[in-house]
Amino acid sequence: MDMRIFYLQVLLLLISVFSPVTQATEDRVYTFGVVPQYASHRIRAIWDPILREIEKRTGLKFRLVGSPSIPVFAGEVLDGRFDFSYMNPYHIIMAHQAQGYNPLVRDHGRKLHGILVVHKDGPIHSIKDLQGKQIAFPSPDALGASLLIRAELARHYHIQFEAFYVNTHSSVYLNVALQQTAAGGGVQKTLQQQKPAIRNRLKILYRTEDVTPHPIAVHPRIPTAIREKVQQAFIQMATTEQGKTLLSRIPMKQLGPATLQDYDALRKLKLKEFLGKEKP
Repeated sequence: MDMRIFYLQVLLLLISVFSPVTQATEDRVYTFGVVPQYASHRIRAIWDPILREIEKRTGLKFRLVGSPSIPVFAGEVLDGRFDFSYMNPYHIIMAHQAQGYNPLVRDHGRKLHGILVVHKDGPIHSIKDLQGKQIAFPSPDALGASLLIRAELARHYHIQFEAFYVNTHSSVYLNVALQQTAAGGGVQKTLQQQKPAIRNRLKILYRTEDVTPHPIAVHPRIPTAIREKVQQAFIQMATTEQGKTLLSRIPMKQLGPATLQDYDALRKLKLKEFLGKEKP
């Protein structure tokens, strides 16, 4: 056989074997889930520009997938619905156990803590005043805005209260501002992002201990090369002024690599007994 013909046949075979895989990788649309701390239109306003920028930097395609509530989102994470996801720190612990999700990046410039807010002119002035009262939370498994607060109220203060779940952080603040509940759980970033008409009616009564903040995580079905490409795109994006502006809306102020070990301290808090303990 003419060696030129032989080499041509080998080349055609390689093209037939590898081209479909490459094409499939390029054409794939990766799903990206975001914990719904806000209404869906606000989440899209924050994340769509970020994902478009990541697309430019990686050549990949992403689709933002909405969830109607934090409990629904948590169930979808445990089912492995998302290829990539921005989730709360306790979600990553559960998601790793259930599906093998691993954190890619997180904010290295701050810690996460929960806050308990009350009406500025209301009758609640101390933690003890919450005995027997109704407290609003976005969901049972929102980490800073619910899990940490409920755990500390029970363990440190032995306060008994009625938990009222309202799906989003914004709804928590609205309920407290209208004095529909005695207090509400949130986090500093979502309080700061409320409209002045709501925010100015509230005051912070209590804050929890600090934990490592939300990661952007990846499902193990995503190839290592793709994971690394996305991780580097986020890190490089954070070095530009435009990127910093976009990421500050999450907010992530000092973005860097994340590992599962970053969340070991949270695992040791043993919050499982409070996970979904009360029902909406």
